[in-house]
Amino acid sequence: MATSLLVVGGGRMGGALVTGLVTRGGWAAHDVTVAEPDERRRADLSSAHPGLLVVGTVADAPVDAGCGAVLAVKPDVAEPACRALGAIGVRRVLSVVAGMPAGRLEACLPDGAVVVRAMPNIPALVGAGVTAIAGGAHARAADLEWAEGVLGAVGAVVRVPERHLDVVTGLSGSGPAYVFLVAEALIEAGVLAGLSRELSTSLVVGTVRGAGELLAESGERPEVLRADVTSPGGTTAAGLRALEARGVRSAFIEAVLAAVERSRSLAR
Repeated sequence: MATSLLVVGGGRMGGALVTGLVTRGGWAAHDVTVAEPDERRRADLSSAHPGLLVVGTVADAPVDAGCGAVLAVKPDVAEPACRALGAIGVRRVLSVVAGMPAGRLEACLPDGAVVVRAMPNIPALVGAGVTAIAGGAHARAADLEWAEGVLGAVGAVVRVPERHLDVVTGLSGSGPAYVFLVAEALIEAGVLAGLSRELSTSLVVGTVRGAGELLAESGERPEVLRADVTSPGGTTAAGLRALEARGVRSAFIEAVLAAVERSRSLAR
């Protein structure tokens, strides 16, 4: 039986998407096929999702003319993978490959084939990702809606012009790593101040989760929430003063800009 969606690459992001689709997105496992060359990863996916068809190569996938594909591979194999998709008749591709312009992928597909680029982030693993999408030269409204339907299974989706995807990569794509670094530092601070590592970790994880939920649900700007927590001359004010004195705000800005420039360089 022909598949409705072919996911090329069953690694962390491809696997997260498959899990989101079949557990939260309303897709049946038998409607999705994964092409993954690694035998162990194929076995893991088959075990996790009974009914899911997992094949070794794109050529082995049972597709029909209406099948779309998600490209979730490393940049160095993205173009060969697109050529393989074109060879089996796939004409609509959703790419989550970082730094790979839509035009380069379109050149590997049949004339007029659609490419939608996407930049998801790692919280997609728990259904809490945020993904920006941008249509290529041949993408139309229906193609973007299709992409939103697929990616909505792992979190929120926003539309941006393709020229902004490098900024998205440096900000929300790399952003979770910046948050994890902050959490790591806070845990170490708690330990140095006398807490057990277990207790410090529990407090920091809860604090980061709660602060994120408050920011998302309150509708307030972050500077307003920060001011609400900061009493004049209090403990929070002392801590913030130390952070500002060491240029933490500037360091985060520089980190995002460095990541954006790196993303741009990958596309050259």
